[in-house]
Amino acid sequence: MARLGGDEFAIIQSDAPQPAAATALATRLVDLIGRAYAVEGHMLHIGASVGIAIAPDDGYEPDILLKNADLALYRAKAEGRGCYRFFEPGMNERMQARRSMEVDLRRALALKQFELVYQPQFDIASNRLTAFEALIRWHHPVRGLVSPGDFIPLAEEIGIIPAIGEWVLRTACKQAASWSGAISIAVNLSPLQFRGGKILETVVSALDQSQLPAERLELEITEGALLDNTDAAWDVLNRLRGLGVSVSMDDFGTGYSSLSYLQKFPFDKIKIDQCFIRDIDAHADRRAIIRAVNSLAKALGMKTVAEGVETDAELACIRAEGCDAVQGYLTGRPMSAVDAMALLTPDQIAQAC
Repeated sequence: MARLGGDEFAIIQSDAPQPAAATALATRLVDLIGRAYAVEGHMLHIGASVGIAIAPDDGYEPDILLKNADLALYRAKAEGRGCYRFFEPGMNERMQARRSMEVDLRRALALKQFELVYQPQFDIASNRLTAFEALIRWHHPVRGLVSPGDFIPLAEEIGIIPAIGEWVLRTACKQAASWSGAISIAVNLSPLQFRGGKILETVVSALDQSQLPAERLELEITEGALLDNTDAAWDVLNRLRGLGVSVSMDDFGTGYSSLSYLQKFPFDKIKIDQCFIRDIDAHADRRAIIRAVNSLAKALGMKTVAEGVETDAELACIRAEGCDAVQGYLTGRPMSAVDAMALLTPDQIAQAC
């Protein structure tokens, strides 16, 4: 065994049947390192990811084997902590493509390639427009429109999501401040952005610069932002609400501890993930879940927003089960700021005030 640097180590395994022996060793390493260890009265939780390259199939020279093992390690890390992967020839091509996108992504903000679009939310009972959710889009000069699902995880991995998130927040606040009426703007916060220690300062600055009233800003977070330090997260959420900002739990139902989080943290809204909404009219179990979530939300003094509504049948179901608001392609696709402003009719503005 040799230390390569930081938290990376290399192991040479010889005189053993391959790849079975490598599989056995990797499994053992992942298991042992992934256990909880008591150190000076504290329980420490760490994990390991393993990349494997086997000679001679994956290379003869040590530097080639190390490079290929590193490519396999990258794949293992991408798939989550606590797993191992063998090198595959296609990994090199994927790595080159990934590195190319990383270079472009690091420059995208400075080159003004990002744009915000806005998806409306409507009150179900009155059909009143209540808010827009700001959604980021990346217009690449060669790749075209890059899906957020393709670049947001990469931005989180390479550590630039806080800068992108701050741009989104400032741009959305500035845009919303230019709209008439009391329409709110909802902005997503990534876990890294939320836990970065500067979110309060950033929100205050964005509100001050835009002159947007705090009560018109909604911040959406997922359970991932609350996992590491619940006491610190509780403090941040309360301070945000102290500013007058409302806080929503996004993608509700897709994590591990949603109910405990609702009990502990001061949310104003629950956004029910579209996986529970899709074809709800044909699935009694999904209707039962929506009904239960709405009952729980009302008991806790929270509003509910059904995400991803695409059909009249789905809308009828969530209305019957007590959802407060709706967002989805049926009621409005993401649109430009100009189109969003056009949606703000005098009647909608009057109802929102």
